Amino acid sequence: MAFDGTWKTDRNENYDKFMEKMGVNMVKRKLAAHDNLKLTITQEGNKFTIKESSTFRTTEIVFELGVTFNYSLADGTELTGSWNLEGNKLVGKFKRLDNGNELNTTREIIGGELVQIYVYEGIEAKRIFKKE
Repeated sequence: MAFDGTWKTDRNENYDKFMEKMGVNMVKRKLAAHDNLKLTITQEGNKFTIKESSTFRTTEIVFELGVTFNYSLADGTELTGSWNLEGNKLVGKFKRLDNGNELNTTREIIGGELVQIYVYEGIEAKRIFKKE
């Protein structure tokens, strides 16, 4: 339940390069770098509800650990995959529906911050969130 709460983006590392590798155009990348993303996470057993709220959209994702589901990124990229708990980390393994490439992500609480790491075709990026 360490993930429970509302988290607001504090800073990004290598996020622009990651989005470029994902095929996001320059205008959308510049906007996304300042999207003011807020995550509200609730965990009940193996079920997670995550409300994503940003300058561009608000959406709610409900998933169970280990159960495959479909998800659409803010830029419209469609993914399928699942989240699992590995120790204290939420580990997501997803495949793009358009090209089959893998997008892996982890969420972990480090020093009171929620650190989300994305890895796509050898490019790693971080988004660091502070609890509200």
